[in-house]
Amino acid sequence: MRIADFEIDEESSVFIIAELSANHNGSLETAIETIRAAKRAGANAIKFQTYTADTMTIDSRKDDFVIKGTIWEGRNLYELYKEAYTPWEWHQELFQLAKEEGLICFSSPFDKTAVDFLEDLNVPAYKIASFEITDLPLIEYVASKNKPIILSTGIAQMEDIELAINTCRKANNNKIALLKCTSSYPAPINEANAIMIKDLADRFGVISGLSDHTMGSLLPVVATCFGAKIIEKHFILDRSIGGPDSAFSMNEEEFTKMVKDIRDAEKSIGNIDYNLTDKQKKGKDFARSIYVVQDIKEGQEITKDDISVIRPGFSLHPKYYNSLLGRKVNKNLEKGDRIGLQDLS
Repeated sequence: MRIADFEIDEESSVFIIAELSANHNGSLETAIETIRAAKRAGANAIKFQTYTADTMTIDSRKDDFVIKGTIWEGRNLYELYKEAYTPWEWHQELFQLAKEEGLICFSSPFDKTAVDFLEDLNVPAYKIASFEITDLPLIEYVASKNKPIILSTGIAQMEDIELAINTCRKANNNKIALLKCTSSYPAPINEANAIMIKDLADRFGVISGLSDHTMGSLLPVVATCFGAKIIEKHFILDRSIGGPDSAFSMNEEEFTKMVKDIRDAEKSIGNIDYNLTDKQKKGKDFARSIYVVQDIKEGQEITKDDISVIRPGFSLHPKYYNSLLGRKVNKNLEKGDRIGLQDLS
C-alpha cells in the first residue's frame, strides 16, 4: 500500500502519523505551528479531521446527546464538535504548508460532503475514525475513490470489521489498513491488546497498525515489535493550551522520543539469522573451553582434577570434556595450557 511517496509493506519502516484533531484549539496559527513541530518531531504524516458539528450530529439537549463516562462528561455532542472541528477554510493552507514541510497530509472525513471536499484537495489517503467503522455508506463512498483507506477498530467487533473490509473490497478497493485502537481517552495500557495487531494483518490480509490513546511511547514500541506498520498518535504543541483532546496528546518532546523509540525498536527486530557478526565472533573469546588446571605428565591419564571448563574460549570445546577423562596425554602439559585432541595418545 502506497500513501503519497511512502510505501507501506512488511519491509518498510513504520509510517508515523501525528493526529492534529482538535489540538489547534481554534487557532490557525496554532495549527500552523503544530504542523511544523510535527515535522521536527519526526512524523511522516499529519492528519486532520474534516467535519462540522452539523455533519456529525444535531443540536439537541436530549439525554441521548449528552456525553457520559468520558473526559467530556456532561457535554453536549453538538457543542463539543463545534469547538473541536477544524474550519474547512483552513484546509488548503494547512495542506500546502504540510507539503512544504515534507509531511504527507490527509484527513478523516465524517460524511460524503467532507469526502468531496477532500477530493478537491487531492488527498492521498483516507482515515475512517473508530466510531465511523459501522458507517458502511461512508466507507463505501470513501472506498470508491480508490485511495488507501485506514480503518480504526476502536469500537469494532469481528462482524463490524468484516463488514467494513467487505465494503471496501466490493468497491474494488484492496488498499486497506486496520489499526488496533482502544476507544478510551486516555486508554488504559492493560486494555491495549497489542497482540491483536499481528492477528488483524494475518486474519484479514491487510496492513495493520496502532491508533494509540495511551500515555507515553511504550505501546507504540510494543506495537512495532508486533508488526505494526502504521502508528497514529495525537499531537499537540503544549497540553497547557487545553482543548478537547489535550489530555491524551503528546507534545513535541514526547513525540520526538516516541519516534526515536520506534526507530530503535525497528532496528532491534532485525532478521532471523543464526550466523554471528564479527563482533559476536570476537565475543567467543570470552566463552568457556577446556584448559589444563594442574600439571600433567606425559603418559598420565587425565582426571577431573587435571582439566576444567573455564574462560577464555581459545582451547578445546567443552563438548569434548567427558571424552578426555581417562585418556593419556602424549606430552607434558602445564597448568594454563590449552589442550587439544592432538595431545592425546
